[in-house]
Formats: sequence, structure tokens, C-alpha cells
Amino acid sequence: MTNEQGSQSGEVSKGFATSTRRQFIGWAGLLALGASLSPFDARAAQSAPRQGGSVKFAINDGTQADSFDPATWQNSYTQVIFGGTLCNALTELDVTGAAAPDLAESFSSSADLKVWTFTLRPGLKFHDGAAVTVNDVIESYRHHMGPTSSSAAKALVDSIVDIKADGDRNVVFTLSGGNADFPYLAADCHLVVMPAKASGGIDWARGVATGPYSIEDNQPGIGVRMKRNPDYHKPGQPYFDKVEFVNIIDVAARTNALLTGEIDYMVDADIKTLKMLEQNPEIEISKVSGLRHFTFSMNTSVAPFDNPDVRMALKYAIDRDDIINKAFLGNAKTANDNPVAPQIAFAVNPLPVHSYNIEKAKEHLTKAGLTSLTVDLSVAETAFPNAIDAALLFKEHAAKAGIEINVVREADDGYWDNVWQHKPFVGVDWLGKPTCDSLFTTTYASGAPWNDTAWKNKQFDELLVKGRAEPDKAKRQEIYGEMQQILHDDGGALVLAYALFIDAMSKKIAHGPIGNMLQCDNFRMAERWWLA
Repeated sequence: MTNEQGSQSGEVSKGFATSTRRQFIGWAGLLALGASLSPFDARAAQSAPRQGGSVKFAINDGTQADSFDPATWQNSYTQVIFGGTLCNALTELDVTGAAAPDLAESFSSSADLKVWTFTLRPGLKFHDGAAVTVNDVIESYRHHMGPTSSSAAKALVDSIVDIKADGDRNVVFTLSGGNADFPYLAADCHLVVMPAKASGGIDWARGVATGPYSIEDNQPGIGVRMKRNPDYHKPGQPYFDKVEFVNIIDVAARTNALLTGEIDYMVDADIKTLKMLEQNPEIEISKVSGLRHFTFSMNTSVAPFDNPDVRMALKYAIDRDDIINKAFLGNAKTANDNPVAPQIAFAVNPLPVHSYNIEKAKEHLTKAGLTSLTVDLSVAETAFPNAIDAALLFKEHAAKAGIEINVVREADDGYWDNVWQHKPFVGVDWLGKPTCDSLFTTTYASGAPWNDTAWKNKQFDELLVKGRAEPDKAKRQEIYGEMQQILHDDGGALVLAYALFIDAMSKKIAHGPIGNMLQCDNFRMAERWWLA
């Protein structure tokens, strides 16, 4: 296998070929939405890329605990700024969703998919001028490995049993089992390359890496100023002389900053004021159908969520369509307790569809030995856009089934550090992963670092190992389809919506096609965009 990987969107049609007709029809509306929001911008033909100028981006979920340590990056603020702007990995997600070479100029695998070889580009440099070596790559991966690692990427690298140099430019990874998606794994923003220390490990504290921009000033939780890297390995890129990122959690404050020209771009435009922004001739609205999805996640290791029938009762007690229409004003698509977005290869729509059904909810409560249920649901606006509105609507829906949901409004500041993975029922904004394997490995496998539902399923874990090593696409479709069915039927994530990335920017910014996998042009907007 070579680095000529097919894009995820290109493989979806093959995945659907083995789905039932009802499953295919179930995805039709969302796929149509995705086609209408494909990564194209008419202004791209009117403005050729050029270097110069500066730009100011506003992100909304930074914290004072954010650091340059790639093992700790769990929010879009760190992943966009540090993962996608300060650093590079061996591969990257291009705008089509394919795993493309980045620091590596090529990659290939053994026939059994257990041994992968990546060849580094010649002449790579860190921001301080030091040459990038194979040892830097090896130590960067080892930073996330080992039994004591608490890295967010630990689950991704657990299958690596050996990393070694083969000459000056080749890095050879040996895995415990085959993995057809390893080039996608290597694109994960945590697995960036930083300078190795002579004593072992990596020197992440200085914030020195290989990315299109280097650090001028970093104030955790407040903002980051960066300047163009003159030694960047991509000819002609980046385009801006300087970029600045600011952390503005409040959506009204972000909107006002954009309207007054204080910033040039904001993530998560307020859908309640979207029409007003759309009427402004100086502002462009970007709507991209990515991998993002919103959940109300239940910790299945604690009562009452340890009871599968309680979980199922809650899944039937929510009117997702009502939330889409009222909380998201139609700017999302109903999900079906499956976190796998439809453009990911091997996606299916499990049956039965979990639509709003009071009788079904009561039936599962009865099976759980209950006539009523009271639970706390923790949310904040930073949990996901309009999460509080969605939770209050859920409260109304569930009451008809004898389920009382106490909506606990948590503080935005510290939500991801103090609420998520600490309280048993919470709202969560997931940016998603580009493959079934990476999504399941990091979030739903037993012991996964982001398994906020604490869900464990032996059959699911066994299928995960089997699926990643299976080279036959038809067989992988069967495996991943079964895994999605298990999650749908038994998992602790109430997946309520596939959401759009809805951002707003000044028309002084120009760009080409925008990647439709991850936020902010697959985290690469600072590298790929320019001044009109």
C-alpha cells in the first residue's frame, strides 16, 4: 500500500453498497445537505493566493491550563492553534479528507499492514533552525506511549510495538496487528513532531516545532501571536505575515468583535443572529458539513446509567427533530445514536431509528424496574452551541415519559476540566475523527482516553482489533457496521445531531475549498488562507 489513499468521502458510496435500502434512504437527507455544502468557494477563482498582511482569528474554548504539550490537547483552541498552525505531523488531512503526506514525503506498508515506513522530506527544519531528524519523530511518538502515559493519543499508539530508524530519512513502525488506516492515525494533531531532547523525550515547553507559524507570544486562555515561518517546507505557504488567535468564549462578544473589525474570523457564529450577519456585505458565512456531532453523554459505570434500559428510555424520550428546529434553527441534521458521520467510510444508519416515542421510553423504564426517573444533566454554552436550549427542550420531552431532567447550568470557564468526564450526564461537542478506527479507538473502546461514557463492551473491542487489520473493504464494512449497531443499541452516548461548522469571517479573507472533516479547514486555515 502506498500513500495514494482514497478520500473518506470517495469511499462512502462503497460502504453504502452493503447497507440495506432502508439504511441508505435514512442517510439521504444528510448526504444531500453535505453535497450542498461541499468545500467550494466562488471567490477562490477571483483571488489568487498572495503573501502579506495579518489576520486575527477568534476561537471559543481555550483555558488557562492549555500548554504546548501535545499530549494534553483536547479542545479546538489547542488543536487548531498548536496542532494545525504551530506544528506538523507525518501526514495531514487534505481538503478532500484524504491522508496526505506532510512531514513525510511518502509512506508504504507491508502486505499484512503491520509494518509502515514513512520517508521524511529532505531539508526539514524546526523554528529554531535545527534540522528535523528521524530521532525527533521517534521521540515525538514515544511521548504518547507507555503504561504511564496519560496522553489523549495513547490509545492511538498503543498498537505500536516498535519504532526505528532506517537510514537518515526513514521511520519504520511495527504494529501489534495490521492497520489499514495507519496513515490517518499519523495525521492526528496530537502526533506532531517536536525536537527530541538529548536525555530522551521531547522539548515541548519552548513551543518550537515545524509549522507554518512560530510563536511570538502565548498567553494561555487569552491569546497567541505568531509569525510566518520562512523555512516552511511547503513552497509559497503560508500566506499571512502574522496571525493572531484570541479566546472569546461568549458568542455575542465574538459577533460584536467581528462586526467592529476587532477580529477577522469567528468560530461558531450564533445561529440566532445568522440572518443579520448574512445581510452584512462585508461578512461571509461558511457552512461546512464536517464530522462534528453533539451528544448528551451518560456515564454507564454509575447508576442509573449503568442500566441499559434506562439509557434506552432516555434515547426514546428526546425529540431530536424538535431540538433541530428550535435550538439549532435547522442548522443540523438529526442523528440516531451513532457518532459515525455519514461521510466517513463504512458509515451506516442502524435500525431501529431512535425517534421520539413516549411509549417506548415508558416500556424501557418498566424493564428497568422503574415507574419514574430523575437525573441531572450538566450543560453550558461551551458544551456545544445552544446546548442549554437543547437541554431545556429535552426536559420538556422527557417529562411526558415520567422522566424528570434537572438541567444544571455549569460555568463555561472550566467546563472541560471540571464537568466533562467528571459528572455523569453532560453535553459534549465532538469534532469527530476521520475514520471509524480512530473514532472508536479514542472514544468508545474500553479504557479509551475520551471514553466519557465509561462504556465497555467485549465484543466491540474484539471487532475493533479485527476491523483495523482487515484489508478487504467488504469485510471491513460488515465489521464496522456491526460495531455501529452495538453502539446504537447499548452505548451511553445519546447522539442527537450532526452539526455544521458555521463560522463567520470578514471578506478581506480569501480561501480555496474548505476541508469538510474537522473545524477550521481541517485545523489548517492559518496555513491555507490569504488576504483577498
